[in-house]
Formats: sequence, C-alpha cells, structure tokens
Amino acid sequence: MRTESCPHELTEPNCPDRPRLLLTLGDIAGIGPEIVARVCVDPQLSQQCRPMVVGEPTILERALQLIGSTVRVRSVEDPAAFEQINGSEILCWNPLDEPQSVSLRTVKLGTLDGRAGRAAYEWLGAAARAALASTVDAIVTAPLNKAALHLAGLDYPGHTEILADCCGTPNHAMMLFVPPGEIVRSPHGLGVAHVTLHTSVASVPGLLSIDGVEEKIRLVDDFLRQVSVGRPRIGVCALNPHGGESGLFGDEEQRLIAPAVARAAADRIAVEGPVPADALFRRALAGEFDGVVAMYHDQGHIPIKLVARDAAVNITLGLPIVRTSPSHGTAFDIAGQGKASAQGMNEAIRVAIALSTNRTTIAQTDTGPRAS
Repeated sequence: MRTESCPHELTEPNCPDRPRLLLTLGDIAGIGPEIVARVCVDPQLSQQCRPMVVGEPTILERALQLIGSTVRVRSVEDPAAFEQINGSEILCWNPLDEPQSVSLRTVKLGTLDGRAGRAAYEWLGAAARAALASTVDAIVTAPLNKAALHLAGLDYPGHTEILADCCGTPNHAMMLFVPPGEIVRSPHGLGVAHVTLHTSVASVPGLLSIDGVEEKIRLVDDFLRQVSVGRPRIGVCALNPHGGESGLFGDEEQRLIAPAVARAAADRIAVEGPVPADALFRRALAGEFDGVVAMYHDQGHIPIKLVARDAAVNITLGLPIVRTSPSHGTAFDIAGQGKASAQGMNEAIRVAIALSTNRTTIAQTDTGPRAS
C-alpha cells in the first residue's frame, strides 16, 4: 500500500485514532475478494486505518489462498469490534443469514449470478447503515455487477443509486477523483462529477435540466471546499460537439447548461461553461480547473480512465457518509486467476482515509453565498 502522501501516518497498530473502515467484498464472482485480500495482507494498512471486511469469511479465505497468504480470518458479529484487531488477523463481518452465506460458496467465478448480486447489495446496505450510525468512519466498496443485481430482482444501476436510496439523499453524484501529481497539474487534484449517470446515451438530452446541472455544480464546489480547496475552479462540459455551434448541433448548451452556470456564478462559484469537452479536459488536466461537471457517464469516464487508469477513485457526493471505490469493474475475465491489481483499491482506501480524517461529511450543507 502506498503511504507517501497519506495524511494519517501512524505506527502503532492499535492506535484508536485511526479511521475505522469497512471494506465490502462486492460481487464475489469477480475480482472483489482478491483485491480486498491483497490490501488487507499489507501490514501498512493497519498502520493507517482500522479495517474490517464485510462479506462471507469463507470467500475471503479462498481469496487469501489464491494470493498465497496465510493470514487468518476472524469472524465478528458486530461492526464495532475494531478493538479486537491485531496484525495477524483480518476481521470479517457477515450480516447475512446462514442459508444465504452457505449458498454463496457455490457461486462460480467469472459468471453472472443473482446470489452474488444480492449479497453485494446486502453487504453494501449493512456497511452504509453502520456508517450512518457512526459505528465506522468510511466505507470502501469493491466492484459489484449491475446485471447480477438485476438477476437478484434489484432495480438499481449501481453503487451510487443504492447508497443514495439507503441514505435518503435525493441530491447526489458520482465523482471520479484523481489525486494531484504527474497526471493532474492542479495542486488539489481533479474531481469529475456527472449530471446523468447509468442511463442510455439516447436518454441524456431529455434528462438534463437547469436545476440538475446547477445541483451538480454545487455538489462539486461543496466537496472541494470540504477538502480544503479555498475557491474551487469548476469547468462545465457542453453536451454537443463544438458546444452545439450556436444551436446548429443542438440547443442544450443555450437552453439548459449556460443558465445553470449563470445561476452558480451569481452565487460566487468560480465556474466556467459550457465548454466543449475535448477542450475542457485538456485544460483541466493542465491545472486550470479543480473540478469538472460532465453531462453523461462516458463523457467524464473516458478521459479520466484513459489518463489515470486505476489511480482514479470513485466517490459518491452528497451523502452524509464517506464512501469510495476503485474506478474499475468486476473483471470477470480474470476472476480467480490471481493476477488482479489492488492499485485501485489502495487508492480508494487512501482517499477514504483522507476524507474521514479531514472532514465529517461529504453532504452538501451550505447553499448560501460563496466567499469570493
């Protein structure tokens, strides 16, 4: 686990000041158990936080065997049992009942299975409730599979929507966050949020609204302020090529996006847009912006994943809890092969530690005028 830029450097494994993190296994047919196992066996993890896995202990044990580790798994009945931790064990909390847990042991790796989808959903909900109760400081989630959720009869497109429902948060957004460094020249890193998310490209224009775009601008501004960016600089993407060319390629820029930007700017938010996405991301990566608001999933994901790969961390904005995740998926094609990289999970843990250490909430709490 990388530690050089972690703000919570500690050397005593049982120091009570370390953030308490729950790590969910995600969809067990994918690489989630393997990447969780890899980060948990790194001794530096327990120097920076108090981790506990949320999932089926036998699945975690199987993942540990896959990576050649002899670290023991100890089952706990209470997510508050962090004081029991020692360096030779991984604590694992499974809130599922015994029949459901036993059934999971026959899920085949690399396959869609409603049982895996249901378990990932239940583990996520349990972790979120523990965070809402302040039993833990943050949750870090391994990838789940959207098709597996649907096989389980769950009408959710992903983590973001499940968490928003669980937390009762109507105003929320997915952000891909890249820490500062060689990839992003801004001293604060770069956060990219999305106005629309898990929906078809064809449906995007009809889902955009002035209020919706403004809400995401405010969520990005609020998040960046909470992580000590004094006056965040935010760029807002156009929807259409070349910004619509004055209506020749579409009028969403003039009709919806520009009015939302004007509203936010009137409240002293440092925002610019709509700017064609190709130009905006080039400027953002060069350090001109701290945050970007994209209109749809791939508009924000493709450039960030292209340049940052696993360094990008998924953060859910607008929640009263801290939640991060790797930016990659379940990778069914390499599940069980022992070659999954834990870099994304490591980065997600580092960001979760920073957020839980430096602030108490990532929810938008201040809609009053911004200081200039």
